[in-house]
Amino acid sequence: MTHHTPRFTFDNSYARELDGFYVPWEGDKVPEPRILLLNTELAEELALDPEALDSDEGAAILAGARAPEGAETLAQAYAGHQFGGFSPQLGDGRAILMGELIDSQGRRRDLHLKGSGRTPFSRGGDGKAVLGPVLREFVIGEAMHALGIPTTRALSAVTTGETIWRETAKPGAVLARVAASHLRVGTFQYFAARGERDRVRQLAEYAIARHDPELAGRDDRYLAFLRAVIRRQAALIAQWMHVGFVHGVMNTDNMTISGETIDYGPCAFIDTFDAKAVFSSIDHGGRYAYGNQPVIAQWNLARLAETLVPLLHDDEKEAIRLATEELEEFPEVYSAHWLAGARAKIGLTEGDDSDIGFVNALYAAMAGQTVDHTLFFRALPQAAEGEDAPVIELFDDATAIREWLPHWRSRLAAEGRDPATLRAAMDAVNPLYIPRNHKVEEALRAAEAEGDMGPITRLLEVLGAPYEERDGLEDYARPAPGSFGPYKTFCGT
Repeated sequence: MTHHTPRFTFDNSYARELDGFYVPWEGDKVPEPRILLLNTELAEELALDPEALDSDEGAAILAGARAPEGAETLAQAYAGHQFGGFSPQLGDGRAILMGELIDSQGRRRDLHLKGSGRTPFSRGGDGKAVLGPVLREFVIGEAMHALGIPTTRALSAVTTGETIWRETAKPGAVLARVAASHLRVGTFQYFAARGERDRVRQLAEYAIARHDPELAGRDDRYLAFLRAVIRRQAALIAQWMHVGFVHGVMNTDNMTISGETIDYGPCAFIDTFDAKAVFSSIDHGGRYAYGNQPVIAQWNLARLAETLVPLLHDDEKEAIRLATEELEEFPEVYSAHWLAGARAKIGLTEGDDSDIGFVNALYAAMAGQTVDHTLFFRALPQAAEGEDAPVIELFDDATAIREWLPHWRSRLAAEGRDPATLRAAMDAVNPLYIPRNHKVEEALRAAEAEGDMGPITRLLEVLGAPYEERDGLEDYARPAPGSFGPYKTFCGT
């Protein structure tokens, strides 16, 4: 360990401009903070010195036990619909915003600590996090980043030297998370629910300045802002669907204004293609199932629109009409993103009016089969050259896919696609390595139970280049063995 002092160049606009939107708060002092994982690439992007961070002082700062110079640590206020039920006060119950950094590309990024102790928003919880969920968020966030999907990212995972009780004794840990911002749909709901229209306006102005500066000063800026958030979320959810990602807890406090994926709790990636796939142990009704995610996103955006109604027009009826018009665009915008991504996944470059039916026929062929979603798209280029076996073998009953493949080949032929360039193009958008649930669990178990970080480090290395096939990594591309059984995830709070 080195003994440099880590230096942070903070510029804390949230603390400065949004008084009353947070409670100033400090992290708990912890007995023995120790850095387990440090994201050196991200540290450098944030204009931080990784060597200085990887020190005793760096560990204390990243655990929340010591605030560096320039930090204005605070717990943010927000509300949210959780599984459809509204909670007027949630807020950072086990996290603090340390401050904002301007990164090497001039982008403003939040540095946020998760698991740093109780805050005024804790609602009876202990405010702590344990190692397993912290490492899960680190791994999944980095995997999503490598897949090209907008996401919050982990700067570090730090153990605290504490023992935390969650059914059994677990090692305490803190995640340092980096985000374009932590503004959520639920942040707007918090003030709207209290009838604080001026605060909603203040928040909207702040969000526009931060995420949509080109809209600042426009007469229709609040409506344009709503439109921008709708479009960002539509694009994001389409990307989730293309890689088989199930967020698991799409509450309105877990939907960002920036369009980044946030809060990797009971998340998972599907192995077998299944629209009804649910992994969260508490999602009994399947509200947040894989196939429901676009519908839930639109529902969440409707909750954002409700908070903005008073800002959209002096006449409430007209304001509601304007907001509704924007919300009704969501399915079309989402479908356009989804279809463009789906075309790329199957190697088509030219659009056709029949494409939606054509792609849906493919997914219908996969439904009810035990087809591995990831491996199917990696095997498909071989079928372009008439080698159908690798695709057919993935199906229990291949009747429907046998019918679909010749139509697909004729579309490729009409486009004049060369098989070699086709394979490269398809492999560039269809990952081979995703965070397979059994591999994630295996790595978390080794870290938590045995203190062995080797499997996590290896997993991060594999997931860092998800599209590029490498020798010796066959085990990371395979679906879970039958003995793994049905997979359940937990929020880990």
